Formats: sequence, C-alpha cells, structure tokens
Amino acid sequence: MIMPTKTRRSKFMKRKKLMSVLLVSALAVGMVSGCGNDKKEELAESSENSKPYEGVELSMLVDNATGKEGYEAVLDLAEKEFGIKVKVEVGLSGTEQQNLMKTRLAAGEAPDIIYYNTGSLLSSVNPEQYFIDLSDSKVSSSLDDGFVQAASVDGKLYGVPYQCSNVGGVFYNKTIYEELDLDVPQTWDDFIANCDKIKKSGQTAVIGSFGDVWTTQLPFLADNYAMIYENPDFPEQFTDGAAKFAATKAGVRSFEKLAALTPYYNEDYLACTYNDACDMLANGEGAHYFIQSNCLNTISSLYGQETANGIGFFATPGDTAEETGATVWCSNALYGNKNSENVDAVKALLEWWTSDDAITAFVKEVPAVGPYHNGYKLPEESFTAVKEDMQKYFDEGKTAPALEFLTPVKGINCESLCQELGSGQSTPEETAQAYDEDCKKQAVQLGLKWD
Repeated sequence: MIMPTKTRRSKFMKRKKLMSVLLVSALAVGMVSGCGNDKKEELAESSENSKPYEGVELSMLVDNATGKEGYEAVLDLAEKEFGIKVKVEVGLSGTEQQNLMKTRLAAGEAPDIIYYNTGSLLSSVNPEQYFIDLSDSKVSSSLDDGFVQAASVDGKLYGVPYQCSNVGGVFYNKTIYEELDLDVPQTWDDFIANCDKIKKSGQTAVIGSFGDVWTTQLPFLADNYAMIYENPDFPEQFTDGAAKFAATKAGVRSFEKLAALTPYYNEDYLACTYNDACDMLANGEGAHYFIQSNCLNTISSLYGQETANGIGFFATPGDTAEETGATVWCSNALYGNKNSENVDAVKALLEWWTSDDAITAFVKEVPAVGPYHNGYKLPEESFTAVKEDMQKYFDEGKTAPALEFLTPVKGINCESLCQELGSGQSTPEETAQAYDEDCKKQAVQLGLKWD
C-alpha cells in the first residue's frame, strides 16, 4: 500500500530532526571532552612549572666585608629553581658583627640564614641552641673532613661552605724557576737549596712584607700540616693546656723555618707591604712569597689573569716529603636558624648551595682562589695555581686546617712575635715560649684550665 505523500514527508522530517539532535549531542560531548583535555593539559603544565617553595621569603645576614657579586648570582638562580626569594641584610664585620649576631639570636630576632666564621669562633655562639643540625643532611657526606671539623661543634655539623677554601703556603714565580732550572721542592732542605741558587743568581729568593705585620706569621701558620702530621692530637691537647709549642719538636721547628728565611729576604723587607710583595712576585722581582691564595686575586686585578697564571704554588715543605702538605683556611659558612618559620626551605637552600649549579654561578662572578670543600671541578679558566697545584694536595688527602680552625686558643701577639723572630730580635725557642705565654692569656679569658 502506498502511503500518502504528506505522511512520508512527516516521517522523513522526524528522522531528520532526530539526526540533528544526535549530531548536536555528539558535538557537545566532543566539546566538553576537549575542554576537559585542555584543562588536564593546563594543570599538568602548571604542575611542571611550579616551584617547591614558591612564595617563600627568607632573610640572610652577611657582613660588610663580603662582596655581593657571588651570593647575588646564587640567590638569583635559587629563585628560578625553588621560587625562594631571599632578602639580604648587610651588617657589620669582625667583633661588632659577632656581638650583634649573638644579641639577635638571644632575642629571637635573627634572620633565617647567617654568614659566619667556621673554626674556633663557632662554639662561642652556642650553635646547638640556635642553628640547624645538618649532620644527617645530604651535603654532610660530600664535604672534606677539614671543613666538617671546622663547621662542627661536639660532633654536629651546622654550616655549609660559603665559597672556596683559602690555602696557605709558598707562591713562586714560574719564570725564575724555569730560567734557573729549578724543581718544586719536596722537603725543606730542597727549598733552602733552591733559595741558595736564586740568591747566588743575584735575585731575591724570598719576599718579606713586614710593613704589613700580619703577613709575618704566614710561614709559621702555614706549617700546620707538618705539626698535625707529627702530632695529630696537638690541637686538643693544646686547648687543654697539656701540650705547648715550646715543648713540642714540630712546634719549635715551625719557628725555626721562619727564622731560616731572614737571609733570603729582599733588602727592604721591613718596609715592604703586602701589595708591594704581590707586585714583586708578579714582576719576577722575587721568587717566593709565603702567603695565602687570595693573593692570586690581587695579582690578577693588577696585571690580569695571564700574569697570575705565571705564579705557581707548593705547600710549606716539611723535613720529609711525607710530612709535606697544604695548610687550609676553611671557608666561612652559611648557617640556618633553627627557629625559622621556614626551616625546610632554609635546609633546601643550604644543601643546594654546594651543588655544581650554585657553585658555577658563584665562580663566574668570583674566581676561586682555592679548591672547593666538596671536590667541585673548577672550570678551565680558573687560576692554574688553584686547579692544578693546590687541587693536587686536596685530591691526595694531604691537607690540614690551619690551627685556628682546630682550637679556640690563639695568642693575639702572634704576628708581632713572628716579626721579632723574622727580624733577628729573638730565637725560635724564645719565640715558642713567648707564644705559649701569649696563648695562656687567651686560654684564661676563655675559661680554660692551663698550667
């Protein structure tokens, strides 16, 4: 039976309307699904871009002797990595800074991160009460023993190294060594033999800069590796008053070495200053200079890095090759305030401070004058005396901290006593006895029981 035309048209229209509804529904579902996917992608992207401490603001205290270039570079990178913003407060320096910090710690007004000394001065601020214990942190196992000892009190690590180490010993002019065909000495006798050859050639063998009296003590202080090699327990026994320089063979020997340098000094050594000495060393007007490694920055600023790379380094020689090693002035440290409202963020920043990324950012602004305490590989453009000569001692484990990092006892007249010895006014034995008496005064002030 053939349906009427009107009926067929009506059914056709209903089917068309149904198809349209289904099509619109499908499109709607697709659009909703698409929006959902977009939102998921946006959330995923947002999660990837989020930083672990986004919005956290920390405070940091440094002294006014610390250049800002290094820490600003690291803190800028830290904000990109962690989202942490750090406001830096520049304080005072020396004793004034120490007293201010103690007052603020006691009042509960200390910043989140504090730049401060390592070594003997650390115990005076009662770190157990105020600083975060980093003994179980990831960074503790990456640091060399010397720094860990210097930044610890009662076996607990409280700080991370702010920057590189500073190494004491002998800096020498490579050109003079090449011209006279000299080898780097392995013992003190080898060193004196080199000095004799240099003096015989009509040149200054050792540069003295007694015009800046603090430099006179470097030959003595930079011989601490030999002291520790011969007497590993000396720092502890010295602190307790059970050991003295005058009664210790290696202690007297360090003063003997200082006295032995006098015949080799430049004629004007009593008036020559530190800057004069750096100038002489750079220009080949003297072969050796007992000093710390930040002299490389001084020379580089005066003459450029190429000239600074003409300066080599070796440790103060011992009487044997075995007892020859480098004496290290450890980096100051960054300490975390254990009463901070953002302890986790503080710990994260301190641990990251010793990462390759952070150190690389730092050394781009402030060239390293010594190896880093965690074995960081210095860039090719670093001073050759650091990345080659000094690094060797670190790699071989032949380093020891300067004595001031191992005991709180240091006489305030060390430099003047060394000046008297180096200018022939006293003997090594007399100087050792006088230094013991000087240290006794300091020990009494610290409340230590000394005989």
